[in-house]
Amino acid sequence: MIVCATVTDDGQVGGGWGKARRVALATVADGAISDWQEIDVRWDIAHDEGTEGSHHARIARFLIENHVDVVVTGHMGPPMANTLGKLKIRTVLGVGGDARDAVLAAAAAAQDS
Repeated sequence: MIVCATVTDDGQVGGGWGKARRVALATVADGAISDWQEIDVRWDIAHDEGTEGSHHARIARFLIENHVDVVVTGHMGPPMANTLGKLKIRTVLGVGGDARDAVLAAAAAAQDS
């Protein structure tokens, strides 16, 4: 399972999804993280360049290309949540704290459902 989480420089789940500066792509198998990559996506800058639709498409492309199953973040606007729902990508919102712990918890919850 691939989980994508917003992350801060100190390894915490970072605030908003659509204006994230950095995300982590984590591969989770058998309750453990087997791969962790942090990527500077700079959606904080891209958010205000172009239309909302083009920004959502940029993010959707990133998630599709990286085969993301679950997104973990502090918050996300309803239009973006709707877009991810259409892509069948589970969203876990209202998350704070250690990003690796949050990724493991989200993956476990997704396995249980």
